[in-house]
Amino acid sequence: MRGRLQKKSDTQQKKRVGAEKSMIRFRHTLRWRLTLFVFAVTITSGLLTVLLAIALVLLAPSTPWIASVIFNPTSFCLLLLVVCSIFGTLLSGVFGKYYLRPLKRLIDATNEVKKGNFKIQVEQIDRARTEMGQLIESFNEMVRELDSTELFRNDFINNFSHEFKTPIVSIRGFAKEMEIGGLDPDRQREYAHIIAEEADRLSKLSINILELSKLENQQIVTDKELFYLDEQLRQSILLHEPTWNAKNIEIIPELEEIKYYGNQELLFHVWNNLIGNAIKFTPECGTVTVRLTDAPDFVTVAVIDTGIGMSDEIKERIFEKFYQGDLSHHRVGNGIGLTMAHRAVTLAGGEITVESSPNLGSTFTVVLPK
Repeated sequence: MRGRLQKKSDTQQKKRVGAEKSMIRFRHTLRWRLTLFVFAVTITSGLLTVLLAIALVLLAPSTPWIASVIFNPTSFCLLLLVVCSIFGTLLSGVFGKYYLRPLKRLIDATNEVKKGNFKIQVEQIDRARTEMGQLIESFNEMVRELDSTELFRNDFINNFSHEFKTPIVSIRGFAKEMEIGGLDPDRQREYAHIIAEEADRLSKLSINILELSKLENQQIVTDKELFYLDEQLRQSILLHEPTWNAKNIEIIPELEEIKYYGNQELLFHVWNNLIGNAIKFTPECGTVTVRLTDAPDFVTVAVIDTGIGMSDEIKERIFEKFYQGDLSHHRVGNGIGLTMAHRAVTLAGGEITVESSPNLGSTFTVVLPK
């Protein structure tokens, strides 16, 4: 019995606490502020009207026209109604200016955003306790996101323009030299070779940008099938054989036999970029290890090189579009490959990370769920 009474008491206590919390939340809502606003205007205009009525009664004995109005109930009620309405309108204008001030600031800020000013921020007064405060907080966050997107867009346009402009200027310059004539056969072949290289670079850049655009707009991975992931990695290694043979780089494949269900084309972009970068940034007579390991819920692919490595600053930006930390290899890349690899791994539901130190090589690790 005592237990039931205690339980009932606890339940009542919880209800009281819940009611108190609800009241506190209600006090911070816009509805509460509007209710308080209407109440304040009504009471204030009513008091002013009563005071005016008392003044008229006191003035009635000495003022005949006031007395005629007061002693006529219809005229007196109509007068008080008009006066009360006037007081209410004036007070609404005065109080409304105070209560609607945050909304006015928000409207002004919205007009600034419409003009393209994404630096604007609305001052937060009530710390987001009311609906208006939450609206201002959401507006400020939205503008910050727009500003970030605008910066990214401008940076993308500048980098994109630069990547296209550089080979075009090079092609134009060497083509002009060949047009003028007077070149010896060796120099002419050299210029023709440079023009062909720059044309290939433009072609690859266009293809990569189209592929990246496709990946960025893709949300669902289709065309999945069961395939040997270790065999796909071997094919990617063999694809780069001319490059690592020319640099006398030792390739160490440590591949477990794993069947994986996924999109082959999508993942091939990842291995092609990671292995290609490892070979590109590894000096002659270095080593590149491609390791594939199995686990119950995921598979891990690690591409480890003994190359030049990278600093912490470069690691933070390595997956950004057009970013190239090592400018000495600028002519053999366009800064899109790792961005594509990152997007492809994300679409596959996996994660890609990098560990690196200057002159100590780099390790790119891809974890894919089964």
